[in-house]
Amino acid sequence: MAAPAQTGKLLLDGEALRRTLVRIAHEIVERNPELSKVALVGIHTRGVPLAQRLRRLIQEFGGVDVALGTVDITFHRDDVGARQGAAPLAPQPVVKSTRLDFPLEGVTCVLVDDVLYTGRTIRAAIEALFTYGRPDRVQLAVLVDRGHRELPIRPDYVGKNLPTARSERIQVQLVEVDEVDRVLLTPGGMQ
Repeated sequence: MAAPAQTGKLLLDGEALRRTLVRIAHEIVERNPELSKVALVGIHTRGVPLAQRLRRLIQEFGGVDVALGTVDITFHRDDVGARQGAAPLAPQPVVKSTRLDFPLEGVTCVLVDDVLYTGRTIRAAIEALFTYGRPDRVQLAVLVDRGHRELPIRPDYVGKNLPTARSERIQVQLVEVDEVDRVLLTPGGMQ
């Protein structure tokens, strides 16, 4: 199957994306001297393959195979809800699995996502994480920070700060999901 056509301005190609993840992995290793107490938790959808890639890089650089989990935020989102039995106003998200096969207590959980925009996804991810336990610390690693925060959320690790207009969209494409590695700036829509 051919890679999807590029519809937007190319911000990061595959090699730039790889270098960005290498830098984030080095920063995680440097800022967490006890890597055996670190877990990467990818937020569905594109945060999961990013967390998997970071895990491989951290193992390569730090010599520790950190724990890996996934979190689904569907039931913690503030824009999805029941409407007294009426049909939803917008398409409802597909529920994916949350996998946290390790105890959270005593662990530094690094939430991993592709794009940080309003902060609402991260708020929902933290809420979802805390339904499974209470980690010692929660850190945030994002590939792209596009600004426009609506909540007081700040990432610990940022691949690229890419200021955008609200009318623009950052589109992260990953081989595992989209058959190509790149980050595009496209017109229109919410993140």
